[in-house]
Amino acid sequence: MRNILIIDDEEKLRGLLARIIKSEGFMVIEAVDLKSGFKKLEQNDIDVVLCDVKLPDGNGVDFLEKIKTNFPLIEVILLTAYGKISDGVQAMKNGAFDYIVKGDDNDKIIPLLHKALEKVSFQQKIKQLEKRISNKYSFDSVIGKSKGLEQVIELAKKVAKTDSTVLLSGETGTGKEVFAQAIHENSNRAGKSFVALNCSTFSKEILESELFGHKQGAFTGAVKDKKGFIEEANGGTLFLDEIGEMPIDLQSKLLRVLETSEYIPVGDSTPKKSNFRLIAATNRNLKIESEEHRFRQDLYFRLNIFEIIIPPLRERLKDIEPLTQYFVNLFAEKMSRNKIQISPDFLQKLETYNWPGNVRELRNIIERSIILCNDDFLTMDLLPFEIQQQIPKSNKSLSAFSMQSVEKLHIQKLLNYTKGNKAEAARLLEIGIATLYRKLEEYNIQ
Repeated sequence: MRNILIIDDEEKLRGLLARIIKSEGFMVIEAVDLKSGFKKLEQNDIDVVLCDVKLPDGNGVDFLEKIKTNFPLIEVILLTAYGKISDGVQAMKNGAFDYIVKGDDNDKIIPLLHKALEKVSFQQKIKQLEKRISNKYSFDSVIGKSKGLEQVIELAKKVAKTDSTVLLSGETGTGKEVFAQAIHENSNRAGKSFVALNCSTFSKEILESELFGHKQGAFTGAVKDKKGFIEEANGGTLFLDEIGEMPIDLQSKLLRVLETSEYIPVGDSTPKKSNFRLIAATNRNLKIESEEHRFRQDLYFRLNIFEIIIPPLRERLKDIEPLTQYFVNLFAEKMSRNKIQISPDFLQKLETYNWPGNVRELRNIIERSIILCNDDFLTMDLLPFEIQQQIPKSNKSLSAFSMQSVEKLHIQKLLNYTKGNKAEAARLLEIGIATLYRKLEEYNIQ
């Protein structure tokens, strides 16, 4: 039931309005002045306020501003015995839903209330949606309890409070966009746009148009002006995924934007400005890429203000169980299934798998398993063949004189030298980052 508050010192008129409104099925709360009216607002969930303009302890037009400051979702309809244009104008400026004359406009009250309540419902739905989105992309929504993940979350929380450029590094499927969204939602730009663009999806020409926008007639098919992602992100955050795939000549244009906040749409000659925060992500080692001239070194230095390396799932074994439970609950709800139990052998096989596709692959496998599940119990036979055939990791010790033992010791020394920086260790070993991760897994190096 919707709650309507009437604030009016004229008892007969207040009673008449209360009877009219109650007859429509609304709950009515009454107050005789602004002070008691504000107490009613604090004590009850009010949807709409009907407030007289002239009251013993103040002016309703001024009180309206106080209501909107403290209870922004409440709509206010002001009532006056005298229809002064100046009061009406000021009332609307202060946020009134409407301004009507008492007595003359009584027949308008109910239709007006319904319109005001429609607006209240709409605003409440938007607020709930914003809250769900904020919760979805908060750091609390990042699932896992491994030490590596906790360290990444702490770094992301610290940089979120700033406006610094962030470089998210890690293998495909580790959740880089989830972290980018969480950083945005916990920054001072949270109320603004979060615009995401995957640089590996488009050809050079299309990527340039998507990023910078274009003018009508700039190329065949450009039938009208188009805003680019840089313009769309003005005031908010621009997330460039797989930035290592961006063509070299576009990298120079992006660098100019980062240094000057200015860009020129394709086919235009007039610079535009955009104030955005950049978060970039890559599954490549951009330091090595820049040293081998496959990525601009100056852009790499500009991006690498604050790098966060997200560890692959195989280094976060403690996260597999909570992630599995989360995805099981998610897909069970989506498919309208009963609560689904996870067998120990199902989980054990997940924990021995290498996860080349990381969290994304785990999500897909859980969805597939639930589709195949005929009852409410996930067992090992529902998993793909390659996972079923996994053999638990051997704890067999290496001979002190074997090449593997020498290699393991060398990797451990390098990791100590680089203070755990795996990307730097891979560069010094002159191997790919993925190869290093495989060797860490093989030798059980944490």
